[in-house]
Amino acid sequence: MTGTRTLVLLRHAKSGYPGGVRDHERPLADRGRREGALAGEWMRAHLPPIDEILCSTATRTRQTVEVAGLTAPIRLSDQIYEASPDQVLGEIAATDPSVSTLVVVGHAPGLPALAADLAGPRSDADALDRMSTRFPTAAVAVFEVDTAWAELGWQDGRLAQFHIPRG
Repeated sequence: MTGTRTLVLLRHAKSGYPGGVRDHERPLADRGRREGALAGEWMRAHLPPIDEILCSTATRTRQTVEVAGLTAPIRLSDQIYEASPDQVLGEIAATDPSVSTLVVVGHAPGLPALAADLAGPRSDADALDRMSTRFPTAAVAVFEVDTAWAELGWQDGRLAQFHIPRG
């Protein structure tokens, strides 16, 4: 596959903190369910069809995919949980070359740091400014990339849109 690809970085929606539940198993809070659904609505309205979802194995990320109504094939990865930007980029590099639009659902600080590292000089200034200010739960960063997934590196993306769903 050649041409421009779309990479979407979606931070999981707001999670709850129930007593006695390990971090990996924390579920979404009610607010997270609402905002995750809003993120999904926005993505369906503003993105091309999604070919694949690369998702952390944590409960809150899988529930974010569910409440967002994302229906593309899911590739679960333990490597995205508590991952550095390099680790997430390594998982993206393993994406099938035929995938044109990839959504990565993960966690802070790895996902926001990856977004900052990917944003190249052709990024939309307003979107970059808003993303640099904060990357809260359920935030969506949309990049256009001209390289193969396996070759994607720092500043290779053009941040096209940044959206924080609230309602």
